[in-house]
Amino acid sequence: MSTSEALPLEDLVDSDRYPLSDLDGEAGAAVVSRARRELAADGCTVLPDFIRPSLQGLLQRECAAMAPRAHFDVATVNVYNMAVDEDLPEDHPGRTAFERGNAFVPRDRVPAGSLISRLYSHALFQQFVARCFELRELHELADPLSGLVLNVVEPGMEHPWHFDTNEFTVSMLTQAAEDGGVFEYCPNIRSAEEENFPAVRNVLAGEGGERVRRLPLRPGDLQLFKGRYSLHRVSPVRGSLARHSAIFAYSERPGVIGSVSRTRQLFGRVLPEHLAAEGRAVRGDRLLD
Repeated sequence: MSTSEALPLEDLVDSDRYPLSDLDGEAGAAVVSRARRELAADGCTVLPDFIRPSLQGLLQRECAAMAPRAHFDVATVNVYNMAVDEDLPEDHPGRTAFERGNAFVPRDRVPAGSLISRLYSHALFQQFVARCFELRELHELADPLSGLVLNVVEPGMEHPWHFDTNEFTVSMLTQAAEDGGVFEYCPNIRSAEEENFPAVRNVLAGEGGERVRRLPLRPGDLQLFKGRYSLHRVSPVRGSLARHSAIFAYSERPGVIGSVSRTRQLFGRVLPEHLAAEGRAVRGDRLLD
């Protein structure tokens, strides 16, 4: 049994600041209210030292031990994670290509007793996340690979500008880069009704100006983010340390499994569950991915 596996959730999370077992109390309601305000205004909120400082070394060590299990792939992508269509206008932002050099440890290679695995599956944590995003409920992904992953960005690599397929993202930095590896985002640069291609094109050209925000993150900080409408990236990592972050993927409906093409792109393999679910995905908008 690992050290984290032997501890109750209240000893993993700073329960004085984040009382997950009493969200209707004054302190819990205040945390949820602040998160909701910041998500509504900015599409992003950060809960500093969500993991107790005394356990952040363990968090780093556990995830660093997983990192060699990541599937590494350097691919040429665009902001929408789609093939460049020859019919796109010459100035369409989908024609701007980037080299993506990040990697993912899939859920089936994340130890069940690790801190991030216990947090991901804990009902109190899920209820807290749902309240912050103002959701009636949320569910772990049924996907055996992409529900909980560790993102690894090695020195010299980056996770370039993109939009998320899901409307909300939950993540936690577990190891910071020595230099670079900064989370940058453009809040609400598009909506469900409007792609706003000119503004996206400006950001990709390095002309985003004040629209681009840079978010300082530390290991143990919990980040809640609406990445469907906010363009974002992890800037190039420099120095000798890779940047590690845990991504906790949930859905508002049960049974969600990733597509065959996207799963193979991220993990280098697919499982029978992905083949069986292919073609059943339902989208909530008509935006490009």
